[in-house]
Amino acid sequence: MTRGQRRLSAVATAAIVVGLSAACGGTNTTTPAGEGTASASAGTGAGAELAGQVKVDGSSTVAPLTSAAAEFFSEEQAKVNVTVGTSGTGGGFEKFCNGETDIADASRPIKDEEKAACDAKGIKYTELTVATDALTVVVNKENTWATCLTVDQLKKMWEPGAEKKITSWNQVDPKFPNEPLKLFGPGTDSGTFDYFTDEINGEEGASRKDYSPSEDDNVTVQGVEGTKGGLGYFGYTYFEENAAKLKAVQIDSGNGCVAPSKETAQDGTYTPLARPLFIYPSSAAVKRPEVAAFLDYYVANIEKIVTDAKYIPLNAEQESKLKTDLASLKTQAG
Repeated sequence: MTRGQRRLSAVATAAIVVGLSAACGGTNTTTPAGEGTASASAGTGAGAELAGQVKVDGSSTVAPLTSAAAEFFSEEQAKVNVTVGTSGTGGGFEKFCNGETDIADASRPIKDEEKAACDAKGIKYTELTVATDALTVVVNKENTWATCLTVDQLKKMWEPGAEKKITSWNQVDPKFPNEPLKLFGPGTDSGTFDYFTDEINGEEGASRKDYSPSEDDNVTVQGVEGTKGGLGYFGYTYFEENAAKLKAVQIDSGNGCVAPSKETAQDGTYTPLARPLFIYPSSAAVKRPEVAAFLDYYVANIEKIVTDAKYIPLNAEQESKLKTDLASLKTQAG
């Protein structure tokens, strides 16, 4: 299964979850996901057959990675059904902190208000860093002028109020042509949106209002691909899938133009748009053997999973911390 197929599978799963939620109406009869609703065999040792469901939702950037982990895990535990939804990082945390899911996928750290929401429902969790991403700015294949953009130029395009004064490329830089500027990007529930606006505009959530938003990165691909003056941004792995359709822009944060890549994200030269990617398991969910087994598999095989999904792997120090953090979570969960 390709990364694109995994992404489509994750989106389909999200649609099913939404459909089931709608069918339930306004009732409040669902047992929180972390309270052991799924059945499981008693044993958790090597070779023990487990059964049950692991519910994951959140970032569309992280979803293909978790879907890859689920696919590999199913080869060992075929009776454990891991579902991966894509409500966006914000939407995923909303479900997670309401006890509806076992794990939240996130492309940014949890916010204070989300922590408060989890605290109010007694949801305890641990942040696990599972991969690195190079948030990638893309333009149309016919764009011959914007091979490298400075952080200041990106801010000029995207900052609040820019819709009133920056509508053409030559308003970004007089050297650029008088080509209409059309912007595409993630919706406001996306951790990618939060990260980009914070790093480029200096405030999380601060953005011009007239861009075309979507939680589906493929909509951004189609928009930029079909618009000569288009520009958008999303995770590096999704650019790799669509490199034949789009061009990645080098970023100059003050030390020269740097292209997004595995190497530049790991060595810290691709700034400020290299970022960590996270999963947030709940402590209650980890007490269930099927969830614990999935997390054990995810972490023990993290390099294989990240490489297969063509994400940027953790360095040795980060991978060691990931294993330590999971061990601590399992100890705390008892």
